[in-house]
Amino acid sequence: MGEPLAITIQEPEGSLEALAEASGPEELKAVAGRWPECLAAWAALGDDAFERDEPVMAYAYFRVGYHRGLDRIRQSGWRGMGAVPWAHVPNRGFLTSLAGLGRAAGAIGEADEAERCRSFVAELAPDAPASGG
Repeated sequence: MGEPLAITIQEPEGSLEALAEASGPEELKAVAGRWPECLAAWAALGDDAFERDEPVMAYAYFRVGYHRGLDRIRQSGWRGMGAVPWAHVPNRGFLTSLAGLGRAAGAIGEADEAERCRSFVAELAPDAPASGG
């Protein structure tokens, strides 16, 4: 038996470029609306909401990115084991959503969920920055 599979996913063509050009919540929403499968867009919306001191909205955006990402890593062969490397840039939308979900959960007093997310990021992407995104 070899090393566990390293999962890599892709973001929709053009979505990361559009996201890089977006500024402000309306433009971020436009990217998510055009490419709802873009995990990085949901993570960016979550980060934006968190920065605007809207932890419940951040939680919702991050949860969308997390669940869509979980579906995506499963479609790519993840079966509960294996890495989702931070080094592969398109994986970062999922990992950032997962880490952000933990931050937002902590902000709304959901300590168990916050710890579960923190542990899951560490398990999936030991190469992720300490902040998880």
